[in-house]
Formats: sequence, C-alpha cells, structure tokens
Amino acid sequence: MANLLFCLNATIPLFLLLVLGMVFTKFKIFDEVFVAKLNSFVFQIALPVLVFYDLCREDFYSLWDGRFVLFCFIATALSIALTAAIAFLLPDKSTRGEFIQAAYRSSAAILGIALIQNLYGSSGMAPLMIIGSVPLYNIMAVVVLSFFQPAHGTLDKKRLASAGIGILKNPILWGVLLGLFWALLNLPMPQILDRTLENIGRLATPLGLLSMGAAFDIKKALKSAKSAGLAAFIKLIGLGLIFVPIAVFMGFTGNKLVSILIMCCSSTTVSSYIMAKNMDHEGTLTSSTIMLTTFFLAFTLTGWLFVLKTLGLL
Repeated sequence: MANLLFCLNATIPLFLLLVLGMVFTKFKIFDEVFVAKLNSFVFQIALPVLVFYDLCREDFYSLWDGRFVLFCFIATALSIALTAAIAFLLPDKSTRGEFIQAAYRSSAAILGIALIQNLYGSSGMAPLMIIGSVPLYNIMAVVVLSFFQPAHGTLDKKRLASAGIGILKNPILWGVLLGLFWALLNLPMPQILDRTLENIGRLATPLGLLSMGAAFDIKKALKSAKSAGLAAFIKLIGLGLIFVPIAVFMGFTGNKLVSILIMCCSSTTVSSYIMAKNMDHEGTLTSSTIMLTTFFLAFTLTGWLFVLKTLGLL
C-alpha cells in the first residue's frame, strides 16, 4: 500500500497538470500563440538546462560500476532498436518517429532518483543508470525525430544533410554533452549559477505538461489510440518483460535492479512531447502515450515492485 500511495503521489500530480493545460485552453487562458512560445521556451532553454544540471552534478568516479553502466547502455540501445522495428509495422508512416521515442524513452532521471530515495534513503545506483541511458535517450531521440519527420520524403543526401545539421543544432544534445563534459572534468559550480540553473530546470516539467495538455486534441488522440496504447504497453510492461529477467540472471538486485526497472518500465518523459512538437511532428501520439503511461504507472510499477519484493530481489 505504501508503494502504491508513493507512486500515486508521484504520477497523479503530473496527470493533473496535463488536465489543467486542457482546462486553461478551454477557458481561453492559453491560446495557440502562447502555447507555441511556451513549447519553444521549454525546448530551447528549460530542457537543455535541466539535462545539463542533472548530469553536471554526478560524481562519476566514486560510484562507477562499468558492468552496470554497460548493461543500462546496451538495454537502452536494444530497446530503441526493438521499438524501431515495431514502428515499421505501423500503417501511418508519419507517426513512426513519435512512436519510437514514446515507446522507449523513460522519465528515468526524475522518477528514478525519487523512487530509489524513497525505498533506500539515497539515490543509490540511479546516477549510473542515468549515465548509461539518459544521454543515449536524448541523442537517439534527436536522431529518430530528425529522420522520421513527416514532411520529408525519401531518404536522400539532402535529407541526410538536413537531419545531420538538425541533430548538431539540437539544444538538448548540447545540454547532454556539456553536462557530461562538466562532470567528467569535475568543474566547480558557483552557488549563484547552481541556484539559477536549478530554478530554470525546474520549469521544464510543469511548463511542458501544461503546454502538452493545452495542445491536446481529443479527436486526434482517438485516431492514434491503438498506436498510443501499444507504445504505452511496451513502455510500462513489454521492455520490462525482456530486460528485467536478464538483469536478475546477471545478478543485479536491490537498488541496481530498481534502477533498471525504472529505466525500462517508467512513464514516457514529458520532454518527448516538447521535442516532437519542435521537430515538426504533430505530437498527438506522443502526448497520448505520456497521458496513458503517467496514469497507469502507479499500478504497473507497484505490480513490478511487489513481484520483485516477493521473489526476495529487493
């Protein structure tokens, strides 16, 4: 019951922010121009700062476990490959990029650290899981959304060049690279800069959720319900059925196993929607998947924890 209440407390407020965004649009508090500018701010400023801030504070050297990081990296890479293969079976080609990103990309950093701190009193191995998965999440999201942009036709040299330039200019990718660079060199962070970056980064999730709810179109969502449902199943259950047993077989238990569970089976991150919208995708399938995974996460994650606890693995 305690785990269920914790998961509900972690996910329901996020879901309510989505609903508030819809309400604000309904009552004309938000309009289309404002939502577009809000999306742009979150994508260009808040999310890159959040990614940078999360990574730059990690003490890579004292926590380092190469075997665990390598497992997280390989599991993430295989998850992306698997969801990409499934995406090619979708009849609507324009949604394939959104489907891939929504089905593999977890809210690993925020939810992972929060849950492990709740269970074990510290962040445990969550920082190493973040190192192994989150940079790859972000980089591959840029790649996938660039190559599967609906407006593009066949994959020619011009499209490859355009996608490559888009990837290099992506602000979230730069946030990842700068964050890793800062942490690896163990550069100091002045308190004034630390507080400023923290405050800007905190804006990313609530503003992203509000803008996503404001732009949510129920009629379009119903059209992509099957694809969103499939993506949600893969995100919350499917990937876990593949990689959690492998992790157990390899001897990972305790907070390492919980970190892997979060990586595979947590809700789709809000930044997926912001990136999709700002890279010329419609965003409906992404927002639908985020809403579904956010709503059902408390129940599926609690089920996973109960099973692993019963088996004596936590």
